[in-house]
Formats: sequence, structure tokens, C-alpha cells
Amino acid sequence: MKITANNTKLKSWLKVDKDTDFPIQNIPFGVFLTKNDIITVGTRIGDYAIDLAALHQLGYFKGIPLTEDIFMQNTLNDFISDGQNTWRLVRNRISEVFDADNNKLRDTKKHRNKVIFQINDIEMQLPIDVCDYTDFFSSKEHAMNVGKMYGKKKNLLRPNWLHMPLAYHGRSSSVVVSGTKIRRPHGQTLTQEANPVFGPSKFVDFEIEMGFITTDANKLGKNIPIEETEENIFGMVLLNDWSSRDIQDWESVPLGPFLAKNFATTISPWIITMDALQPFRVESPEQDPKPMEYLQKEGLNSYDIHLQASIKPKKEEETIVCNTNFKYMYWTIFQQLAHHTINGCNVRSGDLFGSGTVSGSTEKSFGSMLELAWKGTKPIALKDGSKRTFLNDNDAVILRAYCQNEKIKIGFGECKGRLKKAKL
Repeated sequence: MKITANNTKLKSWLKVDKDTDFPIQNIPFGVFLTKNDIITVGTRIGDYAIDLAALHQLGYFKGIPLTEDIFMQNTLNDFISDGQNTWRLVRNRISEVFDADNNKLRDTKKHRNKVIFQINDIEMQLPIDVCDYTDFFSSKEHAMNVGKMYGKKKNLLRPNWLHMPLAYHGRSSSVVVSGTKIRRPHGQTLTQEANPVFGPSKFVDFEIEMGFITTDANKLGKNIPIEETEENIFGMVLLNDWSSRDIQDWESVPLGPFLAKNFATTISPWIITMDALQPFRVESPEQDPKPMEYLQKEGLNSYDIHLQASIKPKKEEETIVCNTNFKYMYWTIFQQLAHHTINGCNVRSGDLFGSGTVSGSTEKSFGSMLELAWKGTKPIALKDGSKRTFLNDNDAVILRAYCQNEKIKIGFGECKGRLKKAKL
């Protein structure tokens, strides 16, 4: 099916700023609370939120096989379960309805009043019921930086790292939407005298990542061949994998991170579909040694997504601390999904997969405070004159991402969370 919504010549009859993250070619999906306290599935064009439930009730999706209540949900899970063909039909139809050459909705005021909201008049919700959450470790630069900081001089990567995408299972219950405040966690840490103590974490960090969301892809005991992974990925979000480095140092051996990671994961509210990202596909980094056959896939398998992280102390100006790009990731999302299911693990609608920290080869492109301040040895100066090795209470972390070529810009908006004082 042709993706007509990606036509770069399309213009909307809604007023849209030239530099918006959400032109008519984006058509993301999310869930929001209206000023009438109604939760609905929606999309966004410019600074307008569009109620898809109202649009459906008014007959604008006629001819597309949708249940009456598909958009009357507090999550996108049911819509995601409908599969790629439905996603494309709906996204194409939305672009038709808001095309500058289509006057049906534009000239029907009573319909417009039910469908269109100012973005400041709605409240974004967590877009999915997160069934499961897996976080990968797929940036070669990040993995090598960690090896260097923790004393390795040779063999910076573990022997298995170049042979398969590594990951751990996170905690879906603590995945929250952008804007949610994050409480500094408590836990056990190790003193310089090698004595364990209990108290608030002193070394809270962010990790800039992308997340992808799947549909009901396979049954238990069946794997997803890498050639079929694309059709089972709905879209992507920005993801902040909040981390407590001092808790992590003490607890991680032998089973990996636990309390250091499960206290919070923040995602952006608008899911950008893989169809919208098609124009920005690029080659992934060369892989040596060549992956096993079940991880091999021809074509352009990465995405040119510019990523940025800022720190903003309360009542102060924000400071950009990181500029990086998703195309640096060694293991692709298709390889991650294929590997995740090669043992027969079933994947469901609304499952969330984190890419792992996105780090580049330069110091300004490192994707975490651990790397940026090099384990506390190189403090980062902020615009207010203060310095950071890790995050202070009341610091907000703001992640942004966008794709851009000579014809179009597709953005993800913001993924924001403010760290609050520890409290038991």
C-alpha cells in the first residue's frame, strides 16, 4: 500500500509553523485528556490536537474497517493490534482530511469544534499500556566508554557483545509519560571503605535513548524472522532510562541492574510511526564479525534521528549537554526484535523496547552524565554557573529528537522529567 501521507508536497489547511516537529507529513499517535475531561486517542498537526474518536464518529474514516470504539480508549494498544495495513489506511486518511485541498472538515464548523483542540488545552497521557519493557545495550561507543571508565585497558567489550544485542528486562509499571516528576531513589550503595549503606542515591543519571513499540507479533514458542520485524513495529518514542549509578555499581554483579533502573523510565507522549520515518532510513554501522544468519538483513536498517539532551535547574536557563544521533547504534531495532524472539519469547501489542544509551564518538555526543562527566572527573558547567557530575534535586532533563532532510522535518517533541528530593 502506498504511503500517501508522506507526500512532501502536502500542505494543511491548519496553520502550521515552518519549523514544527509535527507537519501534516508526521501524523503521530497519542492519547490525551480534553478540556471536557474526556480521554481519547488522537493525533497532532502543528499546535493542534485532533480527536480521532470524534473524527470517527462523524464518519471521516468511512470505508476503513474499524470498530466503533477503536479510538474511544485510554491507550493505543487496541489500535496497534489492528496491524500495519490499518495504521497506514488511518494515517493516509487523516492526511487527506487535513489536506489544504480538502474543504469537507475545514468548512464544517460544528465538526471542527468537536475534533480540533489547541495543544495547550489538552493533557497528554501515557500512550500505551506497557505490557513489557526491555532495555538494550546497543551503542558500541557507550559500551566501550563504560569499559574504559571501569579500568579496562584491553578487550573493552565483553566477548558476547559483538555477536548479539544484549539487554535486560526492565519494569513496565514505572514507565511514565513526559512531564511526570521523578523521585530520587533510595537503595544500598557502597562507601569508599567498601561498607554497604542505605540512603538516597547520590549519583542519579539520565540516558538518552529511543524506544520502539510492537504489535501482537508472535505466539509463545514462535520467533519473528528478521525479514518480518518491520511490519510488527508500530513506531518510536524518545526514552529517558533514568539510572542510579551508585546503586547500580553495588547491585549489578552478578544479575545486572535492578533498583538502579526500575524506579522510572520516561517516554515522550507522541508515537512517531515507522512509516513517517521511512524517508530518513540510512545504513547502519558496519558489523564485524558478521552477525549470525538470523540477524542479517539487507537494506537501510538504521534511522538518521538527531538527539539532544538538556539540563534545566529550577528557575534557570537550560543547558544543552549532548547532541548525538541514532544512526550510530551498532545493533538495529530489527536485529533487537529478531534476537528477542529467537528463543520463542512472545511479543505483544504495547511492548516497549529501549535502544540503550545513544552515544557518538565525540565527548559532546555521549548520551549519559556518566560519560559526559567521565565518572565524575570532568564536571559539566551549566549556564547558571553551577557544575554537575550527576543530577541535582530539581534538575529537569529535557530530551528532544527530530529527522530532517532538504524537504521535510519530522520531530518527536519533548521527553521531560524533573528530579525531586528523595522521600520515604
